[in-house]
Amino acid sequence: MVLLCEYAVTPDVFDTRFYPHEEVGTARLEYLKDVFLEEALLRNLRHGEWLAVFRNHGRPWHRRGTELLKKMVKQNRLRKAAAALFVSPVSDVDWCREALASHQIDPMTGVISTSQVVDEVGGDPILGRLERLSSSQCWTSRSTSVRMTRCHSEYEAQLRLIMHCANSFMFIDPHLDPTQQRYFDVLPILLLAQGRCPTPLIEVHRVVYVGSGQNRKLINPTEWETRYRNVWGNELINAGLKVEIFIWDDHHDRYLISDLIGIGMGNGFDTIINPNEITTWSRLGRTTRDDIQREFDPACNRHVLRHRFTVP
Repeated sequence: MVLLCEYAVTPDVFDTRFYPHEEVGTARLEYLKDVFLEEALLRNLRHGEWLAVFRNHGRPWHRRGTELLKKMVKQNRLRKAAAALFVSPVSDVDWCREALASHQIDPMTGVISTSQVVDEVGGDPILGRLERLSSSQCWTSRSTSVRMTRCHSEYEAQLRLIMHCANSFMFIDPHLDPTQQRYFDVLPILLLAQGRCPTPLIEVHRVVYVGSGQNRKLINPTEWETRYRNVWGNELINAGLKVEIFIWDDHHDRYLISDLIGIGMGNGFDTIINPNEITTWSRLGRTTRDDIQREFDPACNRHVLRHRFTVP
């Protein structure tokens, strides 16, 4: 179970002829919209051939469906995938088989289609009938939060798709210190974003001090530059990535904020070698995500910015 899901959808879902009335199509597409614009990506099969199908003006595409696709393209919620079968699909059934084959190469949350297509393709646990999504495993497996052990492998499983697809990231953790062993696993997470063009914007936000209470100690801002550059600099250069570091006077909560999803993190990004240490991550609503992003904008003045620099 991941907080950012990924689905493939066969073209007939967007075709008015597969609904008894246009209003039925409107309701079902609205049902998809709420999920696709908040908590999921749509797989653009065969290097984008799937999206090109909707340039066929000979099919009566549902207006709500084309509006949804335009919004998803604008919001960077379509993810191109390589061709899985040798022959390009020429029917909705073919597209369903292409989606299932793509899932075998790179697993996703589910494939959504109509009953006519599912009946012809045959049962598969990852297939969801649009008419019965509320009882489909690929749909009901979604969750607003996850519980997991505080280890690199589980963090990466949650963040891999986000790091591969999002255009911007804010790693917000008041204690994120690359010289501390408990934060050694942050750099491998950042490196998941390498090889992309254009490269995404990556920010880290932390406080100027270490410790708490009477043990709190202010660290010279230039010392933070030294720590981040010494530990992350060469690796980021080799990966072709840049990270902007913001050092604030104070803040407490921990988040990952991206253009695709916001996540509230109970213990932040630190890991620990203890299988009994469990943490909870929760997906944030769009309004909350946007408000947190504004909170850590230097122009907002909710916190005092002590220093900012870029690594490398």
